[in-house]
Amino acid sequence: MAISNEPAATTPRLIRGISLASATALNMIDMIGVGPFITIPLIVGAMGGPQAMLGWVAGALLATCDGLVTAELSSAMPGSGGTYRFLREIYGPNRLGRLISFLFIWQLSFSAPLSIASGSIGLAGYASYFFPSLEYQYAAHQWSWRVPLLGQLQVRWMVSGATFLAIGMVVLAVVLLYRRITSIGWMSKLLLVGVVGTMAWIIVSGFTHFQPSLAFGFPPGAFRLSESFFQGLGAAMLVASYDYWGYYNICYLGDEVKEPAKTIPRAMLLSILLVACLYIAMNVSILGVLPWQQITHSGTSNQGLYVISIFMQKLYGGWAAKTAAALVMWAAFASVFSLLLGYSRVPYAAALDGNYFRVFARVHPEHRFPYVSLVALGCVAIPFCFLSLRDVIAALVVIRILLQFLVQAIGSVVLRIQKPELARPFRMWLYPLPALLASAGFVFILFSRANFLREIRYAVVILALGLAIFMARAWRHREWPFGEAAQEVARG
Repeated sequence: MAISNEPAATTPRLIRGISLASATALNMIDMIGVGPFITIPLIVGAMGGPQAMLGWVAGALLATCDGLVTAELSSAMPGSGGTYRFLREIYGPNRLGRLISFLFIWQLSFSAPLSIASGSIGLAGYASYFFPSLEYQYAAHQWSWRVPLLGQLQVRWMVSGATFLAIGMVVLAVVLLYRRITSIGWMSKLLLVGVVGTMAWIIVSGFTHFQPSLAFGFPPGAFRLSESFFQGLGAAMLVASYDYWGYYNICYLGDEVKEPAKTIPRAMLLSILLVACLYIAMNVSILGVLPWQQITHSGTSNQGLYVISIFMQKLYGGWAAKTAAALVMWAAFASVFSLLLGYSRVPYAAALDGNYFRVFARVHPEHRFPYVSLVALGCVAIPFCFLSLRDVIAALVVIRILLQFLVQAIGSVVLRIQKPELARPFRMWLYPLPALLASAGFVFILFSRANFLREIRYAVVILALGLAIFMARAWRHREWPFGEAAQEVARG
């Protein structure tokens, strides 16, 4: 099996206009976004004290291990599509890889809009600091369905003024991205300046007012290795994984990156290192100013998400709180912008291969970007803006782990065995340890948490629907496992 590093021919073609600096900037604004500014209460609450820092440290180690896996795969297969391209080639583009890569795109149709919606919900949450009336809930309801063999599926939704603002941010991001890729690079750098500037202000402010008694005021039994400790660590790592994810975003833009085999691995590892340092410094500084009990009080719903504003209010007063809220809203929009940009290229790459709906392969005739894929993801993200942030993050992480990260980490080892001679400009350090540690970390997140079955049920339903759709399409077009490829397997 020969691996092709160039996408299928199409007219017009994409433009290679993303440098290492732009690639790193896109990754960092995708990773940072609004996550660390709104998930602090979730992580501290999960572990019940300042020992929640273990969640961020463990999340950084997990991101590094998986980043090394992805870096090796991206250097060997640097075209657009990222994980889709990796899975297709590893498991066979006309056989099992066709199914696995299709299921990846299928889950992305849910997980990518969930990720986009989370940034919009966070932005709307900070806007509520300026306009408290946005938090007023006009309606809230919980739907339940009993699925045979799986049990109850539950969906909680709510409608408030913040909901409509979140929807508006998705629409605005689609409008701004509806243009040529070369005009987007400067946007990513401008957005990154706002994001890093916000974090720098928080870090400096926190350490200049740092109180060790708050930062290290651990509750009794904080580090006792009990069942509740590991459940809390699993829940904290789930949220931390959400905060760190995005380091692979540049893989989806491979056909638009200059020297992708070198630039993509460097951008990923550099962004992980820089963001991990920023996260740990920022969260320690906040825990040294605000009592952890006050932090956990926020974040139980989509209300009171503006912890950074509370932090600045205590240090400098109202003007600083409002400025911080505005800057976090900037970071949140940067996240939505970058996520939409990266994810819109994945269904496009799959459609070029004939392994997804053909309409997603359409490229804008003038500006040369996959406009159908971009608009479709934006439209799907809109209904997810009606969910709570906590539920969006949990569903997103579990679906992505089960249907993307585990099969990719395992696949990196499979590819080494199948194709040891394959050119790999970047090779995973300490192979195969990062792949094994990444897999173990993802399994721990899935099964260590209380009530872990709730999100797994969603993932299983999505998997079953994807299998049914794939089999129906394969039967219709006489493709694997019903076409010539299936006959070749039988003869072999």
